[in-house]
Amino acid sequence: MKSLASTPDLPAAVDAPAPSYGEPVGTSDLAERFPGTHLAAEALGAGLEHILASPKDAGAVEMIVRRPGENLRELLEIAELDVDAGLVGDNWSSRGSSKTEDGSAHPEMQLNLMNSRVVDLVAGGDRRRWPLAGDQFFVDLDLGRDNLPPGTKLVLGTAELEVTPMPHLGCKKFVARFGLEAMKFVNSGTAKVQCLRGINARVTRSGAVRTGDTVRVLR
Repeated sequence: MKSLASTPDLPAAVDAPAPSYGEPVGTSDLAERFPGTHLAAEALGAGLEHILASPKDAGAVEMIVRRPGENLRELLEIAELDVDAGLVGDNWSSRGSSKTEDGSAHPEMQLNLMNSRVVDLVAGGDRRRWPLAGDQFFVDLDLGRDNLPPGTKLVLGTAELEVTPMPHLGCKKFVARFGLEAMKFVNSGTAKVQCLRGINARVTRSGAVRTGDTVRVLR
């Protein structure tokens, strides 16, 4: 699959090397090394047409990010997905959730997927800032509810996922890293139906996925 075309009319990225695969980096360090610019509503809106043109049936896994600890990010070339553990080595299970009665990890929030065109836009066209979003998989695919209603199955590498009904919304960290207008852009109005902030999923078949693999929708 082809990689994303660069987003036009955005500020130039800071000249600093991207983290290497398998190198855990703190989010504060990432934000300091690649500060970026918070885009205005007009600039964000100008990118919507490109986002809505995302593939509906198959697209590229553009980036995989593991969260080995709180506020840590680790780029992965190859990821192992497990029915029970989710992304192996990620802190999903140990972090727990405020949405379960006992505070344990929510089974329907095992994995977070975000449209790579959306994150590229809010990150100012700088891929090095993508991990700040906090999602594990950035994919070039239409994640909207009309295209991927809850229960839809996705194939990534040799693994299989199921889209869950749990909403995936922005938080105060997203605002701090990408700006208030970006938060409004991904959460307001039809953006929620289009799932611009992303979707939640769970692993239904264990397997491996590599950056650059195809994510395919099972119809």
